Amino acid sequence: MKKFLDENFLLQNEIAKKLYHEHAAKMPIYDYHCHLSPQEVAEDKRYDNLGEVWLGGDHYKWRAMRTNGVSEEFCSGGKPWRDKFQKWAETVPQTIRNPLYHWTHLELQRYFSIDTLLSPATAEEFYEDCTAKLRTPEYSARNLMRKMNVRLVCTTDDPVDSLEYHRQLASEGFEIKVLPAFRPDKAANLSDPAAYQNYVEHLAEVSGVAINSFESLVEAIDKRHAYFHAAGCRISDHGLNYIPDVEAPGAELNRIFQTVMHGKRVSQQEADAFLFAFLYEMGKMNHNRGWAQQFHVGAFRDNNRRMFQKLGPDIGFDSIGDFRQGPGLVKLLDRLDSSNQLAKTILYNLNPADNALMATMIGNYQDGSCPGKMQFGSSWWFLDQKDGIQKQLDALSVVGLLSRFIGMLTDSRSFLSYPRHEYFRRILCNLIGADVENGEIPADMDLLGQMVENISYNNAVEYFGIELKEGSA
Repeated sequence: MKKFLDENFLLQNEIAKKLYHEHAAKMPIYDYHCHLSPQEVAEDKRYDNLGEVWLGGDHYKWRAMRTNGVSEEFCSGGKPWRDKFQKWAETVPQTIRNPLYHWTHLELQRYFSIDTLLSPATAEEFYEDCTAKLRTPEYSARNLMRKMNVRLVCTTDDPVDSLEYHRQLASEGFEIKVLPAFRPDKAANLSDPAAYQNYVEHLAEVSGVAINSFESLVEAIDKRHAYFHAAGCRISDHGLNYIPDVEAPGAELNRIFQTVMHGKRVSQQEADAFLFAFLYEMGKMNHNRGWAQQFHVGAFRDNNRRMFQKLGPDIGFDSIGDFRQGPGLVKLLDRLDSSNQLAKTILYNLNPADNALMATMIGNYQDGSCPGKMQFGSSWWFLDQKDGIQKQLDALSVVGLLSRFIGMLTDSRSFLSYPRHEYFRRILCNLIGADVENGEIPADMDLLGQMVENISYNNAVEYFGIELKEGSA
């Protein structure tokens, strides 16, 4: 019987062990999509306790706690951190076979050198030990990143954001690149006219553009796009149910815009036409400035209306959606490609049923301009666990080039989430090692070792083309 979470965790053959320990483990982390707070990095925040850093915004854990019978006041509510942590410690033993069990214990090992299991019996000791460490300079936000050998992070930022903390970090010469990523979803979300009016007013103020039409909206977004570019941004991102398969002429887009700005709702078809036009204009901006663009599609968000009205979004009441993804993707990508304005593109799906669709879709628009221009993004959200990662890697492998994959990201709000890169790398090495053991690929360790290093780090460095500090590549 193998020991739980030993040095060969998830590595089930000798080739996998060699690939991981000699190649993957030494590679730095290039975290090109996350939700970390740039303010916390800039201020080099120290966390008061383990409950705060672990449970402060982690809806993965909140969902598990609710399922374990824990009331909301211990999840997103106002109970003291020590009490919240106790409820999490009571929940952890019940998360067996959920990735939270692996992640929790990986984080305890990698950050705090704790290799025993979290349970109600060990909760007090762990809380006191970890809290004492977190209050020291060694465990500040920046040092947590250094501890995990992070070289770059891209946060997720709205076009109206000032980017003051990114600029502060750049001016200080912080050795880890902390760059913004452009997330303009609110500029095309017409579902709530009052909220949209407020957003457009804010966008007009920061851009200096009087926004009274679809064209002037695009002009304002372009000005902010240029502002982000000057701050080092080279990536945009969209979180969507789906990319629409609906178009409308300019006059109709202006009518739709005016309708919403007058406080009236529009039909789903009208909203879809507006969104498609916006995504097309965004695509041209990304190509014009040499950015990569990301599309996260397929989340069925805020399903629990009662809890949404009480607590707001992003609190763990979302699920995998069964939206139709193909037609809109083809329409948008093909229209951009037809005028040679298709930027580097990364597609992420939340429904595993769309794996083959995404893996084959990227092959339609590879153009030889650079390796892996079109990417099937890493397993996302509900899929960033062992089964989801393996299936994404398998789908990409059989119809594309796994060797050109740009690898893992955290997609997290927590500075303790970096072991997810290790988790991914172990799964990758085990997958390749199993194929060698089965005689399906050669035991060429030079070839395979370089491939693992590239997927772990090098491919992303080359793909995004962002200059890193000397000696960090």
